[in-house]
Amino acid sequence: MKAFLCLLALSFSASVHAQGTPSAPSIAAKSYVLYDFQSRQSLAAHNPDERVEPASLTKLMTAYLAFSALKQNTLKRDQVVPVSQAAWKAEGSRTFIDPRTPVTVDELLHGMIVQSGNDASIALAEAIAGSEESFARLMNKEAKRLGLNDTNFVNSTGLPHPQHYSTASDLAKLAAALVRDHGEYYPLYSLKDYTYNKIKQPNRNRLLWTDPTVDGMKTGHTKNAGWCLVSSAKRGERRLVSVLLGADSSSARAAESQKLLNFGFQFFDTVRLYEKGQSVASLKVWKGATDTLNAGFTQDLYFSLPKGQAEKLKATLESQQPLVAPVAIGQRVGTMKIALDGKPLTEVPVVAIEKVELGNIFARGWDAMRLFFK
Repeated sequence: MKAFLCLLALSFSASVHAQGTPSAPSIAAKSYVLYDFQSRQSLAAHNPDERVEPASLTKLMTAYLAFSALKQNTLKRDQVVPVSQAAWKAEGSRTFIDPRTPVTVDELLHGMIVQSGNDASIALAEAIAGSEESFARLMNKEAKRLGLNDTNFVNSTGLPHPQHYSTASDLAKLAAALVRDHGEYYPLYSLKDYTYNKIKQPNRNRLLWTDPTVDGMKTGHTKNAGWCLVSSAKRGERRLVSVLLGADSSSARAAESQKLLNFGFQFFDTVRLYEKGQSVASLKVWKGATDTLNAGFTQDLYFSLPKGQAEKLKATLESQQPLVAPVAIGQRVGTMKIALDGKPLTEVPVVAIEKVELGNIFARGWDAMRLFFK
């Protein structure tokens, strides 16, 4: 019995009218990534995989794990958390929590996200994992699950350590995962200030004041890291995430991030090629109760491309053949190869969106004979 390939050519077009796409603007930063939330594509980048000190951008992972704990009911927003000496004496930016004053998880989340409080971050880490060291192990386990392959955490705050590092690319994935997986908590990142212990502190993300489409996310700064900013903006149905590392000043990180966001919205479109569960093809099945199955995707399939280029987008479905029953829902049955103007761009798994049970003995025998002579 020989294997063979089944090729189906599928073309896409959309009404996108714009001028040609220029190069990304000159950005004054050590590294950066502009990331499309829906398509999960990088639209512009410089040194995206260079390992750097992430500073307080680390707190995106601390928040991600805190939100996960809230969802799993192992943490409650009104839960009172004891303040350890380690948290109380934390260096750097602080919320000014005190061992003598009860503090809730909700207050700690506000303090960490809005004020970038290192003391709040440590208190949350200890509440979740017992110690910051144990929490760092959870951070690295989650980083691995999310595919952050060039990231390693040593603490919950981002305070400098030789083995504490990440990349612009990994931080973009983390920021997008936080919005995608914990969207109900994401509005915390849009708060412009927070008062705790009678001390009011502003959110250091200047874009919250200058661009109404920016609704988060996190700033960071140390001497070695420079001035860093992860920002996210939503205009219409599109969301972009900008990660900018190593700017020269607080104002520069905001200005350069704004340039990136404007570039992405102005010169790119994101189109939906297929909906989740939509059949993209009917594929031949051997030895099954039925002789065909519908194939598609487990999630909406989006693609980002320069404005005015949608009509040049083409996808080719390469099915795995022979496809022999039984076939389970979600089982990979092919690959969608996407090209723009004849140039390969990416490949996406295609799966069965319906199951096919094993056929009766007569159907199996007949198909076995046909495959033998194929």
